[in-house]
Amino acid sequence: MFALKKIGIADTTFARADMGSYCEKTLFAEANATQREISIERYTVPGIKDLPVACKRLFNEGGCDIVIALGMVGAKPIDKQCGHEASLGMQAVQVLCGKHILEVFVHEDEGKGNDELLAKVMANRAKGHAQNALWLLFEPETMRKRAGTARRQGFADEAFFGLE
Repeated sequence: MFALKKIGIADTTFARADMGSYCEKTLFAEANATQREISIERYTVPGIKDLPVACKRLFNEGGCDIVIALGMVGAKPIDKQCGHEASLGMQAVQVLCGKHILEVFVHEDEGKGNDELLAKVMANRAKGHAQNALWLLFEPETMRKRAGTARRQGFADEAFFGLE
């Protein structure tokens, strides 16, 4: 049996889908199927620039072992700048806390004007990174086996060259 792990989910009200719920459902379903013990601490903030503090609070006050940070980046240049700044803030939190934050950002323009496509990307990316969080916590050897295999969350994987 695996030791209990606490997973933080930081998400925003700005996103156009509830990616935090996709993560929760995936985490609990996978944990139940594999007999892993997890608990989830969720912290929702208004926007993407609030995520670094949310992540730090999930580590420091929530006692989380890993955090999944979910955010939506708009299509305008100022939105992309805000996403970049949030990303830099989360990188600093990772270094300060010595723990992983899985940054799960979806850019509005990834949907190419197709809301159905955008919704699928958001769901797929959130679910895929929930699985990644479990592997990092419970099966790091699985992550190692996937190294260099061109995996992607949200869209199809890239071409894998398999160079030896």
